[in-house]
Amino acid sequence: MNGSMAKWACSVAEAELREPLLRRWAHSQGVARRAGELAEVVGDEADLLIAAAVLHDVGYAPRLAVTGFHPLDGARFLRDIHAADERLVRLVANHSCALLEAEERGLRAVLEAEFPLLDDQRLVDALVYCDMTTTPDGKATPADARLTEITSRYGSDSLVGRFIRRAAPEIFAAVGRVEAALAAQPR
Repeated sequence: MNGSMAKWACSVAEAELREPLLRRWAHSQGVARRAGELAEVVGDEADLLIAAAVLHDVGYAPRLAVTGFHPLDGARFLRDIHAADERLVRLVANHSCALLEAEERGLRAVLEAEFPLLDDQRLVDALVYCDMTTTPDGKATPADARLTEITSRYGSDSLVGRFIRRAAPEIFAAVGRVEAALAAQPR
């Protein structure tokens, strides 16, 4: 982990996910590793991105699952229990096109009211990229393979399957923007 926010975030995520959800913890660590690879792209925001990456799925922790919608549950936990940085909380709340899934769940107005989208498209895209190019076991994967895996795990007609279909163009666009930024970095 890079800076102090990322180190703190890793300890919080590990405490919440490691025991009850070892595979989710592996995914979160993999997403954080991907975030570390984007340090040149996000510059001074690398610590924030890594922190959001390792915490993005903390709302899956059984003791935190109040609404059953992990971005909302995780963001509320970070805000209410840890008084975490507002930008970090908003990234977790809105990670990977969460507004579209919130809409499927009837929670879009709640999510938007409590946790407005961050205006920094570069950070939003970077978190989408990290999450959507990491397998459930924490390994790097192409975004199309990740979306196929999610759809097959949940089922194409499930709420998550419908959400992924709707979000796919936005996810691929975000991944494309990050890949272009990575390609533009001096070697």
